[in-house]
Amino acid sequence: MYKMMKQIETIKEGKNFKAVSVGKVSEIIEHELPMGPDVTIKGKVFAGQAVGATGSEFSFQTLVPGQDSGFLHTHKTHEELYFILKGEGQYQVDGDIFPVSEGAIIRVSPNGKRALKNTGKENLTMLCIQYKANAFTEADSPMTDGVILQDELKW
Repeated sequence: MYKMMKQIETIKEGKNFKAVSVGKVSEIIEHELPMGPDVTIKGKVFAGQAVGATGSEFSFQTLVPGQDSGFLHTHKTHEELYFILKGEGQYQVDGDIFPVSEGAIIRVSPNGKRALKNTGKENLTMLCIQYKANAFTEADSPMTDGVILQDELKW
């Protein structure tokens, strides 16, 4: 019997927003990402396009115990932020290998040769955000870009 892979579900959308769900963190492993005719990455899902993001892309990935990301990679223009949401492992950048666990955040410039491995006894789940390197300037500070409105909150 064919098992349907997990799908991103739309929660709600409007003129200025779109909300989706990739499922519970424990369900990330059920996603599959086709990378080519003979390559599918189990436990990975990109969701930036699903929400209509215009300045970044992001993905969730779950690695089972002993699994690694499969290859070193770099980017042409994208910097990445990796957020370890659950589990523990080792992260490798340019040959430097260091331990990571829940709460760790790693920033890697486009040229950094990177990979992740689950060295724990439970699944390791991470969130990766990609964005164009050097796109933010001092004027883009969240403290100066944000606008606090006087509109009443309605719950």
